[in-house]
Amino acid sequence: MTPEIAIQTREQMTRDGYCVIDDVLTEDFLNQLREETERLIEGHDPSPDIRYQGQHVTVRGTDNTIIQKLLDWSPSRSALEQLGFGDFISSGGVIILTKDPGEPPLYWHQDWMRWNDPISCSPWPQTIFVSYYLSDTNIENGCLKVIPGTHLRRIPLHDQLVPAHEQGARFVEENHPIMFSDHPDEVNVCVSAGSLVLADARILHSARRNLTDDRRTLVLAWHSRPTCTVPEYWDSEIPEVIRNRDANQDYSGSRIPGRFLL
Repeated sequence: MTPEIAIQTREQMTRDGYCVIDDVLTEDFLNQLREETERLIEGHDPSPDIRYQGQHVTVRGTDNTIIQKLLDWSPSRSALEQLGFGDFISSGGVIILTKDPGEPPLYWHQDWMRWNDPISCSPWPQTIFVSYYLSDTNIENGCLKVIPGTHLRRIPLHDQLVPAHEQGARFVEENHPIMFSDHPDEVNVCVSAGSLVLADARILHSARRNLTDDRRTLVLAWHSRPTCTVPEYWDSEIPEVIRNRDANQDYSGSRIPGRFLL
């Protein structure tokens, strides 16, 4: 991407909490990933409590050469560096997520787990999910939905949600009026196979139901940057709460947004 496009994309990421980078995977590698993910899914027996997430197969790169190839994929690393995100490091594994035909939507949630830490106020991304889509996605087959800006500002929905995943959301009924609601500010993130979606862990997001006859698959990786440094590209104000953050304090983990989400 050109330097101008890189800056625009980074600004969207910091402002809206997500961005899309097209054509990251080659057709050959895309097909290789399709074959390998299908092989891994075939031998997997998903737990009933993750029905809203479809298949939920975790794989470490050290255990699978194709997944390690994805984690080391140079076009992805190049894209991150061009955006100024070169200090983000992979967790070393991925999650294969699907929407099979007829499967229900994924509930609204956010994935940040450090809401008691002042770093929650960072105007730049600290932890991101990196999603490689192996299928074209659209409204019919279960595309991602996001509410732009909710990584930085509180909206009423934050305080109405059941806490994410194993802390409650996995066990809600499919007709839950809040968890599966439409939101006036939601955006459908429809992408082509081989594209890369980056999103801030703090952003409110969900996924639509798959109304088609085909499986929709993505491979998700987590990347984080150092907590105690400011990104080189950041030339705007640094929040006082971050300037005064005690790097030696042990901040307890929490999935529930507290006083650091304004």
